[in-house]
Order: sequence, then C-alpha cells, then structure tokens
Amino acid sequence: MKIISILGSTGSIGTQTLDVVRQHPDKFSVFMISANSSADLLIKQAQAFRVPHVVICNPEKYQQVKEALPGVNVHLGIDAACDLVQAPEVDVVVAAMVGFSGLKPTLAAVRAGKTIALANKETLVAAGSLVMGEAARCKAPIYPVDSEHSAIFQCLLGACGNPVSKIHLTASGGPFRTWEKERIAGATKAQALKHPNWDMGAKITIDSATMMNKGFEVIEAKWLFGVEASQIHVVVHPESVIHSMVEFEDGAVMAQLGCPDMRLPIALALAYPTRLPLEGKRLDFGTLAALTFFEPDREKFPCLQLAFDAIGQGGNIPCAMNAANEAAVAAYLQDKIRFYDIPEVISAVMATTSFVQQPSVEDVFATHEEAYTQAQRRIAAL
Repeated sequence: MKIISILGSTGSIGTQTLDVVRQHPDKFSVFMISANSSADLLIKQAQAFRVPHVVICNPEKYQQVKEALPGVNVHLGIDAACDLVQAPEVDVVVAAMVGFSGLKPTLAAVRAGKTIALANKETLVAAGSLVMGEAARCKAPIYPVDSEHSAIFQCLLGACGNPVSKIHLTASGGPFRTWEKERIAGATKAQALKHPNWDMGAKITIDSATMMNKGFEVIEAKWLFGVEASQIHVVVHPESVIHSMVEFEDGAVMAQLGCPDMRLPIALALAYPTRLPLEGKRLDFGTLAALTFFEPDREKFPCLQLAFDAIGQGGNIPCAMNAANEAAVAAYLQDKIRFYDIPEVISAVMATTSFVQQPSVEDVFATHEEAYTQAQRRIAAL
C-alpha cells in the first residue's frame, strides 16, 4: 500500500489520479488532497476517498470546506500543503498544480525525500537546475507524468545504459495545426480551447494551442534526462499515438505507443516499476490507418522558438518566460488580448528581465514576480 498526496486534485491530472486510485484501492491510499478554489469537487473527493487531510488555498472557500467535512483536517493555504507533503506517512507526491504555484510544495516534497510523480511542467521550467540538484541531494526520485516524458522514460528503461543521441518529442500540434497564420491571429478563446486529442485544463490547453506547452516540455526533457536542447527534436504527430521516441548512436529509434489516456503515465509513476491493469481503450493496430509526422512551423507558433531561446540563454530567463506566459494566457482567457499578443508579451519580458546566471531559490521567486508584473504592464498597454 502506497500513501499518496495530490497537489491539485481537482484538475485534470488530479481527477485522473484519483480514478487510478479508485481502480486499485488495495494499492493506494490518499493522505492529502489540495485545490485552489474548486471547493465543491474537493469536498466530493475527500468524502469519496476518505481523505484525512484537505487543503484549500482560497481563504473565501475555507469555511465552506470546513463545514462540509466534519472529522476531516481542513487546512488553509499553500504553506499547509508544503507541510503535509513532508509528513512521514507520505510515500508519493503527485505534483499536479497548474503553474508556478506548484514549485514551492513540490520543492518541499523533494527536500523531504519523497517520490515525486511530476505533472507540473513549470517546476522544471522555472527552476530545473535547483529542483534536480535538490532531488539528487535528497535522494528523491522524480517520475514524469507528462505522456511525452513518460514515453522517453519508458524507452530509456530498455536502453541498457546506452547514451542518447536524440530525443524526438512528439506534439499533437493543437487545434490550429492546419490553420494559416492569418486565421490563427483572429482565433477566439473558444476555438483555442478545443483540443483535438486531449482533455486538459484551460491554461495547458491554451499552451498547447500556442505550442508553448511543447517548449516547456523541451526544457523539462533537458533537466529530466540530462540532455542538451540541441539533442531534442520536436515533431508534430497529429494522431498522438506515439508519445515520444529516443534515438541512439547507431540510428536505432525506440518509441512508446498507446491511446491518448493520461491515466497510463500516472499509474506508471505511482506504481513504478509495476504496470497496473487499467480500464480503458486499447490501441488497435488493425484499425490504425496511418501515423503522420511533420516539422512544427515556428513562424506560426513562435512560442516554441521562445522556449528554445530561453533555455539557450539559461539562468533565470526560462523562469521569466514562464511568468510572462502565465500572465499572457490569463489575459487571453479573459478576452483582454489577442492570440499573437501572447508571444509578443513573452518576448518583450524575456528581453528586459534582470539576468541572473545561477539563480538561487530566492532569485527564482523574485524573477517570477518581476516578470509577471512586467507582463501585466504590457498587457494593460495593449
């Protein structure tokens, strides 16, 4: 029996994690769940899974959750989550919070030596060197939950230690992969939120539409697998059947395939090295008509190039890029800016952020605040 805590239990990854737990009650027990504002769902989850500790981050929702869960320890705020992930009872922490807010509790869990099932991209984008350094120092295993990074991880299990020549990171291309640039420029929020393959939260769905999500994954892959950005090749694969590939020095390529279902990488991260049986669709090669691939268009999707630029500059620039993206996506979801204003805001903030070559934890948080504030000013001007 593994005891797990879920940071961000009401989001897409969190709810699917609980579905894995539901299918395997003999394997997992939930110690803590947390949410920002989704009080109703958080309450239902706590009741259904008999969770002893619940964290709500929005103070306006605290009383509602407290009153609905008599006998449950209801806590308020991110600091409470940081304390609970370090509890001695906890074996695995699922880092599924959206955005930069996930860094602090994930880092707390790493420093406590917990196994991390990592779904929060921003943790490694903003502070990859710091987090991986702490994970090594504290002997905290990090297993990727992103389908692409889980695929790479699985391919490397069969590599027998042979060095990686190249990582082929697949991308669905998002909802606008076949659109002309002029049409994309006028894309509405509703159109951007219609992802063709995956069911995700609003923020990550917009990141997929801009391909910033894939840029984040490039930076994640660098830190998770110890490769250079020049060794990572992004390829658009609309069917989302091959989740990523690893190429070796002899030219051989290993790939991991499966139906687009996030419960597969979640279950592997929770139960590693065991593969658990799961309900759901299976890949049928008899009906699989074709697998297609093509290069991403970085002119139509400039956010992808911005991510490569950020990791090339290094230091705190990826953190600044992430903060600007969070601000810009939030503004786009509120219909305050246009689609291509997102990369414009990010580019401008990256160019003007105070550069720190080797940022400390304090530098990372200061950079995030500086860049987010800069981005908001530019958004207001737009």
